Amino acid sequence: MSTLPESTRRSAAAGETACANRAWWDAEADAYYLEHGAFLGDTDFVWCPERLRESAAGLLGEPSDQRVLEIGAGSGQCSRWLAAQGSTVVATDLSAGMVSTGVEVNDHVPEASRVPFVQCDGRVLPFADASFDTVFTAYGVVPFVADSDVVLREAARVLRPGGRFVFATTHPMRWAFPDDPGPNGLTVYQSYFDRTPYVEQDEGGRTTYVEHHRTIGDRVREIRAAGLVLDDLVEPEWPDDHDQDWGGWSPLRGRLFPGTAIFVCRKPD
Repeated sequence: MSTLPESTRRSAAAGETACANRAWWDAEADAYYLEHGAFLGDTDFVWCPERLRESAAGLLGEPSDQRVLEIGAGSGQCSRWLAAQGSTVVATDLSAGMVSTGVEVNDHVPEASRVPFVQCDGRVLPFADASFDTVFTAYGVVPFVADSDVVLREAARVLRPGGRFVFATTHPMRWAFPDDPGPNGLTVYQSYFDRTPYVEQDEGGRTTYVEHHRTIGDRVREIRAAGLVLDDLVEPEWPDDHDQDWGGWSPLRGRLFPGTAIFVCRKPD
């Protein structure tokens, strides 16, 4: 009989984090797609559990004729939407399992939506300087690495002057609350300023999954250190007609405090 992983709060180095999360996403790729694929859509661009779509938000600007890189693309839904709008897109992910799922989904969508996939670490992008007009990640990479500052520097490196880098991640405020969509998730149980990682491990103590926390101020400093300018911080509100839970995201919590933060950044000319 299988047992649930044990969770704890403790330090987790960059290599340990990458190894654990790569294995976790490899193992969960098919199940994740089965659970969330209908919500995300194979050729749609949904930024977050609050169901904010790029077609409505326009955070990446006019998509036609852009060279776009997605980091932490999962099975590539967002990239496919951009390709259908006329962008030239490359979808990347650390996980071979997620890349494999994305390639399989490509076979079942219109040809104009299909995108190439590259398996790579978002901290070491295999692309030349100034290769892309736009770089983005929708809940990929940023919360799953110990050194997110390196991810931002790499995104800035491959971005052309004047280009945009946009990333969506769990709103830092959520760290202080239990990951529970119900009433138990409405009470602060730890400090917002406690940056100790959340770690899951097996019975032998082997790390199997890690998430890292940064405050809003930490994120702003990472953006500035990468040589980027923060143009906007979007905190999507929960729509009145949206009644679908996603893990700790729910109508109850979403109408009281933010669950997602989207940082819209620009590389100076």
